[in-house]
Amino acid sequence: MNLPKDTAVWFEIPVSNLTNAREFYQNVLQVTMIEQEMGSGTVMIFPVEDMQTGVSGNLYEGKPGNNNGPTIHLSAPTPLEDTLERVVAAGGEIISEEVIIPGGRFVYCKDHDGNSIGLFNRN
Repeated sequence: MNLPKDTAVWFEIPVSNLTNAREFYQNVLQVTMIEQEMGSGTVMIFPVEDMQTGVSGNLYEGKPGNNNGPTIHLSAPTPLEDTLERVVAAGGEIISEEVIIPGGRFVYCKDHDGNSIGLFNRN
C-alpha cells in the first residue's frame, strides 16, 4: 500500500467577516495573509515558506463552525505564551490548559466566530 506524504493537504476556516478574521489571524500568527480570488469568492491564504510543497489553508466567508467542526492546529510563530497573549489581545479565547505531547505542546483556543484552533509549539 502506498501511503500519502501528508494526511492533511489543505484546510479552510469559515468566518462571518473576512476582514475581522484576517486581522485576528495576522495578529496572532504574525503573518500577512495573502488575498486571492477563488472560484467561490475572495479568500485569505495562510502564507507558508513554499506554497508548492508546504501545507496551508485559507479563511473564507461562510457559516462558522461554532466549535461543531474539526480543530485546526496552527504553528505558533513565537513561544506559546507570547502567542496566547496575542489571542486574548485580538479578541479570541483560550479554552484549555497547555497540553504536552511527545512532539511539543499546544493550547486550544477559539477565534471570533467560535472556530476551534490549536496553537502548537514543537519541542
